[in-house]
Amino acid sequence: MPTVTRGGLSKPHDWHSSDYVTEWIAQDSGRDPVRRPRLREMLSAAPFAREARFAVLDVGGGYGAVTEELLQLFPAAEVTLQDYSQPMLAEAHRRLAAHAAQLRYVVCDLTDPGWPAAVGGPFDLAVSAIVLHNLRDDEKIFVCYRAIRGLLRPGGWFLNYDLFFDGVEGHLSALRAAGFAPVECRWQEPPRAIVASRSNGVTA
Repeated sequence: MPTVTRGGLSKPHDWHSSDYVTEWIAQDSGRDPVRRPRLREMLSAAPFAREARFAVLDVGGGYGAVTEELLQLFPAAEVTLQDYSQPMLAEAHRRLAAHAAQLRYVVCDLTDPGWPAAVGGPFDLAVSAIVLHNLRDDEKIFVCYRAIRGLLRPGGWFLNYDLFFDGVEGHLSALRAAGFAPVECRWQEPPRAIVASRSNGVTA
C-alpha cells in the first residue's frame, strides 16, 4: 500500500483499522471549508423537489459527509451508503443516527463484479465524491460507471465530484458510452471537476 503524508498522518492506508480510520477522519475533516461547498454545489444539480422521497446510492459513502449534505437538501431521501471500509461506515452510522430509518449501509468492494447486486436498487440518484479516482485505473473507473448506470432507473442521475488527473473529457465520453445522456461538466478546477449525467434509459 502507498504511504500517505498529510497533516502529520504518514503511514500506509488501513481502511479496516478503526484506529487508523479515526485518525484519518480527523485529518480529512480539515478539508471541510473547501470541500463542503463543492458537495453542496454538486448536489444542487439533483433535479428533485426538496420534500421528494427518492432512492439514493452514495458510492464510497465513507463517514457520511455526502449523505449528510444530501439530507440537508432532501430530508425525505432514502440513502444506501456503500463503502469498502466497515470502520468508515460505522462512523457514518454514528454521525447520521438521527436519520437511521432512512439509511442502509453496505460493505463491498467496487472492484468486485458482485458489488451492484450487494447494494440493490434501482436508484433515482447516485452520488460520489473524491472516491473513484482511488481505483487508479481508468478502465476500472469506467466499469464502475457502467455498473452505476445499471443501478439507476431510466432518467436517474449520477453526480460525481472527483479528481480527474488525465482530464475530464475521457470520463465524459466513457459516461456517454455507458448509457448516460446528457453528460455535463458542471464545474472544473483541474484536476477537480463536478460531472452530472442522466441515465438515458437505453441499455449500453
